Amino acid sequence: MSLHNDDERSTNSMITEQSKIDHFYDMLIKKDSNYEGVFYVGVKTTGILCRPTCPAKKPNKENCEFFDTAQEALLASYRPCKRCQPLSNPSKLSVEVKLLVQAIEAHPERKWTDKDFDELSISANTARRQFKKQFGMTFIEYARARRLGFAFDYIRNGKPIIEAQLEGGYNSGNGFRDAFTRTMGTIPKKATSLNMFVSKWLETPLGSMIAIANDSALVLLEFVDRRGLETEIESLRTKWHAAVIPGESPIFEQLARELDAYFEGSLSVFETPITYIGSRFQQTVWRELQKIPIGSTTSYAQLAIKIGHPKAFRAVARANGANQISILVPCHRVIGSDGSLTGYGGGIPRKEWLLTHEKNNA
Repeated sequence: MSLHNDDERSTNSMITEQSKIDHFYDMLIKKDSNYEGVFYVGVKTTGILCRPTCPAKKPNKENCEFFDTAQEALLASYRPCKRCQPLSNPSKLSVEVKLLVQAIEAHPERKWTDKDFDELSISANTARRQFKKQFGMTFIEYARARRLGFAFDYIRNGKPIIEAQLEGGYNSGNGFRDAFTRTMGTIPKKATSLNMFVSKWLETPLGSMIAIANDSALVLLEFVDRRGLETEIESLRTKWHAAVIPGESPIFEQLARELDAYFEGSLSVFETPITYIGSRFQQTVWRELQKIPIGSTTSYAQLAIKIGHPKAFRAVARANGANQISILVPCHRVIGSDGSLTGYGGGIPRKEWLLTHEKNNA
């Protein structure tokens, strides 16, 4: 009987492993970004190690070997692919876009023109098309938004509009007014009533994230491939009567340091200041989420009991889904009462990875 049970367990294990291989291969073919950092693939015929979203031609399934980490694949003698660079954090930004963003941040006050692309050896059409795809604006519009951010600070601090105009690189008052209104959604004279948020892309082992902050706190952190992200950001603008433009902030510096430490397994409590945007009930749920220790999980029903509303588990589930600050407000630590991994805006594969990572490093 014991032998029979051992054989049965061995067979079930083989079936589970084969199912995992089949699933990973399907995601490899689809280039599903939800699986970035979740698995790596070694191609036996070439000896190359790739990430799930590699643009190279996909190998046959029998030529694939799947690994949980890049280190495991390296120890198995696979060498990293030069196209998808599996040893670096995955990014949805192309090399050209990264180069252009770095150029803007090096000189955010500069007034860029199409001619400037020659200095960077990048086609103006390529930059325009790729920027539009990633940020919803062209390179020139992105650079203009950075300059107008400086102009907005001048106006908000009580400086004359003419100084703000010159700081933004505009010689024409009408040109400045038109550009400011298009970007900020209001004319310069009314800008003092406007809030300004800055946004930044951050690269993590699980894929690119977008962070949005005001002067004092983080207000949004989401994976960039999250469904409905544009609606979330638009809602943010409306609720706060705010403009959201690319920019830098000390909040991002602290967040980036803490995320790096978290993914390395050396941080369990985030200290980056955050601001909740939601109803009183939602905020109560989110604060309770932050009390869940790393390496632990809870259910919607248990969470409802903890906040004193034992029958409100469905409302708790909705509040959990409305959380806009991933990882720091750990909605991924909430699972079904039966132990199942319920929905997660960043994707179930990421949720599973985060829980395993936290359990291993608790």
